Amino acid sequence: MLYEMARAVLFKMDPEDAHALIMNNIDWAVALGLTKLVSGPVISDPVKVMGLTFPNAVGLAAGMDKQAAHVSSIGALGFGHIEVGTLTPAPQPGNPKPRLWRLIPAQGIINHMGFNNVGVDQGMANLERTGQKYRDKCGIVGVNIGKQNSTPLENALADYKTCMQAAYGGADYLAIDISCPNTPGLLDLQGGDELSVLVRGIAEERKALEDKHGRYVPITVKIGPDLLDDAIRSAADVFVKYGMDAVTATNTTLSRKGVENEPKSENVGGLSGLPLFERSTEVVSILNEHLKGELPIIASGGVMSAKLAVEKMKAGASLVQIYSGFIYSGPILISEAAQAIQAWRKTQS
Repeated sequence: MLYEMARAVLFKMDPEDAHALIMNNIDWAVALGLTKLVSGPVISDPVKVMGLTFPNAVGLAAGMDKQAAHVSSIGALGFGHIEVGTLTPAPQPGNPKPRLWRLIPAQGIINHMGFNNVGVDQGMANLERTGQKYRDKCGIVGVNIGKQNSTPLENALADYKTCMQAAYGGADYLAIDISCPNTPGLLDLQGGDELSVLVRGIAEERKALEDKHGRYVPITVKIGPDLLDDAIRSAADVFVKYGMDAVTATNTTLSRKGVENEPKSENVGGLSGLPLFERSTEVVSILNEHLKGELPIIASGGVMSAKLAVEKMKAGASLVQIYSGFIYSGPILISEAAQAIQAWRKTQS
C-alpha cells in the first residue's frame, strides 16, 4: 500500500526525474530504515553460477545504478547481485531528453538513454566507495560495459578492452553489452564475423588480465531479443567456443508487439517490462535447449512478479534480473521473487 501511494506520486513526474529522485535519496532512506516499510525480508538461498556464490537468484539489471553510486544501499533491499553500468571508456551524456517513457497500462517502459554514464574510471571509483558493505554481506557486483557512442563499429573491441582493463580489478563479473538498441551500430556486433572477432578479442584480453591480476573474472555476454532463433544459437556457439562463462537474455526490444496502440509506443528506443516477457523468455528456452548446460543463463526481461521470475527459471535460467518490475511493483518484488524461486528450487532437488 505504501509503495502504491509513492508510485502514484512518482508516476506523475517525468520518468527520468523520478529515477533521479529515488537515486538521490536512497542512501539516507536505507540508513534510517525507511525502505523496510516497502521491502520484504532478505532471502538467503545461495546458488553457484559462473563459479561465484550468489546469496539468492534475484539480481538488479544494469541501468538502474548506471554510475555505481548507490550499490550498498540498493543491495540492502535484498538483491543477490547488482549489475552496475553500462560504463563506457569515457563519460558521455547519452541521447537528448526526453528519452524515457512509461507505458503504464501495459506495464512497459521505453528508454532511449544511450549509455549515459560517468565513464569507467569514475564508475569503478564509485563502486569502490559504495559497494563494500554489500560485498561484506556476500553480495555480488557485476560491471556492465559497452562501446562509446562515437566509436566506429570496427574499433568497438578497443573500447571493450579499455573498460575491461579499468573494471577487472573491482568486478565480481563482467557483462559485455552488445545488444543495446540505443547505441549506433551496436546490434551489428551480435552476429557473423563481427561477433567472433569481438568475443575472441575479449577472451584474449581476459587471459592477459587474469595473468596480471592473478584472478579469474567471469564474463557474461548480453544479447537482444530481436535476433532470429538461428542467430541466437549461433551466438551461443561463439560464446562456448571462446570460453565465456554465461549468457544474459535479454536486452530491450525494438518490437512494439502488443503495445501498438499504447500512447508513446511510437517513441524511439528499447521496450522493456511486461511486453518483453514472452519473447525474452522464449530466448531463454532456445538457449537452454541449444546449450544443454554448457553455459548458465541469466534471464532478464519482463520479470514483473514472483510467478514470472519462476517462469524464467523453468525456462532454463540460473539467475534472474529485474528492472521494470522494480519500478512497477516496488522493492517487495525482490523478496517475493527470491522466496518463490527458493520454493521452486526445493521441488527440483
